[in-house]
Amino acid sequence: MVTSGELIRSINYVDDIAASLRRIVIAIPAMSPEERQRLAESMRKSDPNFIDVLAKLEQGQ
Repeated sequence: MVTSGELIRSINYVDDIAASLRRIVIAIPAMSPEERQRLAESMRKSDPNFIDVLAKLEQGQ
């Protein structure tokens, strides 16, 4: 199966997202409970968010 350039770019974006999430995970212990809550709300409200995009991929949309 031939891999399209769009798939390669999308996988690279996922790698970038994973790197960003690793940085966030490292910073969590240094955050106050209020900061963690604000970050969680921001991540949950982001549009689109990771879970929404994953669901679209799985549904074939």
